[in-house]
Amino acid sequence: MQPDVTFVIAAYNAEATIDRAIASAIAQRDITVEVIVVDDKSRDGTLDVARSYPQDIVRVVALEQNRGPGGARNAGLDLARGRWIAVLDSDDAVYPGRIRAMIDRAEKAGAEIAVDNLQVVREDGVAEETMFPIDYMEGLSEISLADYIAGNVIFESRFNLGYLKPIFQRRFLDENGLRYDENLIIGEDYILLASALAKGGKCVVEPATGYVYHIRTGSISRVLELHHVEAMRKADAVFARTHSMDADAAAAFAKRGRSLRRAASFLSLVQHIKARSPLKAIWTALSDPAAVRHMGMPIGVRLRRVAAQFAVGGEVKSAGE
Repeated sequence: MQPDVTFVIAAYNAEATIDRAIASAIAQRDITVEVIVVDDKSRDGTLDVARSYPQDIVRVVALEQNRGPGGARNAGLDLARGRWIAVLDSDDAVYPGRIRAMIDRAEKAGAEIAVDNLQVVREDGVAEETMFPIDYMEGLSEISLADYIAGNVIFESRFNLGYLKPIFQRRFLDENGLRYDENLIIGEDYILLASALAKGGKCVVEPATGYVYHIRTGSISRVLELHHVEAMRKADAVFARTHSMDADAAAAFAKRGRSLRRAASFLSLVQHIKARSPLKAIWTALSDPAAVRHMGMPIGVRLRRVAAQFAVGGEVKSAGE
């Protein structure tokens, strides 16, 4: 019998959290579940934890070489049998009624994609506010390509829609050849959902909170570096060549492009300041003055302190400290 949903859990050195993710997937109510764990060449006990579950409950794939988050998820997608696909990060979890509510919402609307709200949990286990205001989610019914791109403008979006954790109709993904971009470490989720929307996928919003997002210190998604932004710009260039966009989506795409350019200039400025290269920092600022606006961000406060140390010869600290 075909499962209602396949959970794809890509895991790398997730020994401490993978059990929580798997258990929450298995605990889904009123649906049939397939769980696929793809171990991305972990160096800890992740594989042993995943294999401790019966094979008829959790299918485990051990990659022979590290393929990154996109590659590991693609390996799981290629094996998935469920009508729907739900990607679950190995250090996160889902509430028991999540998938039933999302599938019901999607199938009632004839949609191929569904998203919901996220509960944010700190490392000490304290639950913070939801990722998106409840009234904001309740006011949405669908997310268009233009909406989604506009919600992924780096440093400038009111709400970063890139954090959404969609479920996809598997047949839609397969028929359109949609998979993760394995060249991206940050932004692979954005490109997949944007591509699905550009292919005509309808995305509905289930306003309930179903995904539990755990904040991780040092997580790759929380440490944006210049090479990440450059990879995102290349992926966007491919997206523009591959997909057609209406006027609203094209306008949002252009704004996102400008934001990525400014982010790249800003992060170059960060590198030059940390490397104690004031002339290069000044040249970068003059080349793209708009990037300097980001110095008003919390990271910018730290960087201004670092810049001031050029004059006093003090120790340069990392912007992440």
